[in-house]
Amino acid sequence: MASAHDKYERLIAQCQTIPPTPTAVAHPCDASSLEGAIEATRLGLIIPLLVGPRARIQAAADASGINLAGVEILDTPHSEASAAAAVQLVREGKAQALMKGSLHTDELMAAVVRRETGLRTARRVSHCFVMDVPGHADPLIITDAAVNIAPTLEEKMDILQNAIDLAHALGVAQVRVAILSAMETVNPKVPSTVEAAALCKMVDRHQITGALVDGPLALDNAINMEAARIKNIESPVAGRANVLMVPNLEAGNMLAKSLTFLAGADAAGIVLGARVPIILTSRADTLLTRLASCAVAALVARARREATPVLV
Repeated sequence: MASAHDKYERLIAQCQTIPPTPTAVAHPCDASSLEGAIEATRLGLIIPLLVGPRARIQAAADASGINLAGVEILDTPHSEASAAAAVQLVREGKAQALMKGSLHTDELMAAVVRRETGLRTARRVSHCFVMDVPGHADPLIITDAAVNIAPTLEEKMDILQNAIDLAHALGVAQVRVAILSAMETVNPKVPSTVEAAALCKMVDRHQITGALVDGPLALDNAINMEAARIKNIESPVAGRANVLMVPNLEAGNMLAKSLTFLAGADAAGIVLGARVPIILTSRADTLLTRLASCAVAALVARARREATPVLV
C-alpha cells in the first residue's frame, strides 16, 4: 500500500544523488522554520546559511532542542535586514536558493524584486504549489496562487513557462497543462477563456515551449477522464493534466486550499522567475511539506546549473 505522502517522498529521494544546495534562510526565528532547515540539512537537501538576529535564532533553537552546531549564522538586526542580506548572499554567489523563515512573505519578496539590489530576471516572478493529493497518482502543480493577483496575458506567458520549466526540473516525462476557467468553450464575456485560447495559440507558434497545453478547460474535465468524455472534449490534456494554470490568485488560492482542507492534500511552495528558486513556506506547513519544498528547490537549482554553460 502506498504511503499517504509517497509523492513527496519520491521527490526527496530524487535529491539523494545530487549535492546539497547552499540556501540562504531568511530570518528563521521560530521553531518550525529552524526545524525545516535543519532537517533538510540532515537529509542532504540543503546547506543552510541562517540570516537573522543571532540571539533570537539561538533562543528559538534552544527552546526547541535544535542543535545548530556547525551551522553558519549571519547576524542581522531585524527581518527587513535579514531579507536584504539573504538576497545579497545569492547575488554574491554564496547561495543557490532562498528560503523564507518566520518573516512575512511580503518582506522577503520586496527584497527579491527590488530593481537595483534584488534577484529579478527577464522572466516574471510567479509561484507554484506542488501538491500531493491523496488518490491522485502524480504531484499536481498549481500556478499562480500566491504572487500575481490578476495577471495580464503577457504575464501569464511567463507564469505558464515557469510552471512548465518546473515540471521538467521535477522529471515529469510529459508535461500536460490545463489552462483553467469556469467552462471549456471560448466565451468573449469571460476574459479568462479568451486568454486561455490565446496562450494555446502561443504554444502553437512556439512562443511558449515544452508542454502539451490546452484551454480553456473547466477543472472537472481537466483532471477527470470521464468528465472530458461526457463533454466530448478531444484533447491530449483533458482528463490528464499534471499542471493547472488558474486565471487569477483568488481562484488559485481557493483551489489549493480546497484540496488541502477538503481532500487532505499537502502543498509544497516554490517561487520561480528569480535568479534562484525561492522556498516559500507557510506557518501551517507540516515538516514533510517543508522538506518537499526544499527538494523542489534543489531540483530546480540542479536544472539551472545543468542549463548554464560552464566557462573554462
